Amino acid sequence: MTVEAKEMSTKDRLLEAGLAMLLKQGYNHLGIQALLAETGIPKGSFYHYFRSKEDFALQVVDRYMQEVHQGLDMSLGNRALPPLQRVRLFFELSREKYRSEGYLGCLLGGLGQELSGVSDTFRHKIEGCFNLIAERITDCLEEARQRGELAAEQDPRQLADRLLDCWEGAALRSRLRRDPGPLGAMLDFYFSAATR
Repeated sequence: MTVEAKEMSTKDRLLEAGLAMLLKQGYNHLGIQALLAETGIPKGSFYHYFRSKEDFALQVVDRYMQEVHQGLDMSLGNRALPPLQRVRLFFELSREKYRSEGYLGCLLGGLGQELSGVSDTFRHKIEGCFNLIAERITDCLEEARQRGELAAEQDPRQLADRLLDCWEGAALRSRLRRDPGPLGAMLDFYFSAATR
């Protein structure tokens, strides 16, 4: 293994463990010592890759967004499905991921709720991530509008923003209940209302 590959695997191990721990515990309860114990990586290696706990968490968000973009690519890029079904597929895949993780919900939503009132850095970072997701969904909703699946007067960007807003609220309720019910009910309601 090359030195570069070894370094990448160390950083990747820290980011992957950090993602799981941030989902479960949140930022304020994430201890660097616990992270190092979980990964078996020495403290010096952590500070070789990350300037601080904040820098680490911001890089975990970037790692999370790589996964989100993969999910968006897989669902929104599935040209075998009509646009609205592609959008819904993205959220159904997200719901399945939440289920497999014990309904811990969305990292962006969790960190946003925890930190947006106390950290402009995190507030801007997370809002930027939501904007990127909304932009990608907007493109697909615009295609649906052009195909007549949505009313001509519908604003695809507003629809994308409302969809994310509703999803994040449903994700919180699913986390509280450890139950997918709010996610499914929200999708049914949203797509029924959007296509009227």
